[in-house]
Amino acid sequence: MDALDLIEAHTAVMVRNFELLSRRTDIYDELDRAGYLLLRTLEVTGPADITTLATRLGLDPSTVGRQVAAMTAAGLVERTPAPEDRRRGIVAATAEGRLRARRVHDRRRDNLAVMFDGAPEDELRVIGESFARYNQAVARQYDVSLLPD
Repeated sequence: MDALDLIEAHTAVMVRNFELLSRRTDIYDELDRAGYLLLRTLEVTGPADITTLATRLGLDPSTVGRQVAAMTAAGLVERTPAPEDRRRGIVAATAEGRLRARRVHDRRRDNLAVMFDGAPEDELRVIGESFARYNQAVARQYDVSLLPD
């Protein structure tokens, strides 16, 4: 198997594994994956408008708008008019949104610690850096700016 076939095969398995992990854990019971990623994006960018969030997430602005509406109703984000253009809304995480994102982050991290128990730090760093390179390649290919920076 050449390197590109190896990457292709393992990305297919990774997608399946992410679904498996999602279904077999309760990590996302209080905050779904889309909401978690939106809140993590706000953590990196600070308050942002829908267009900025859509670009960062690689999604259509209407999709992000629906996510923001649902998360606003749940008290996880708030939307305020932009000072320079009151027609444009600025989205910011609420204290509850930040708390839930932190809890999901901690649970995801704990889950990884169990899965990689005993793995040396340098090997974990290689895995993380490989994921980063993959995500950067996707971002370049599709002109998006996905997390993390």
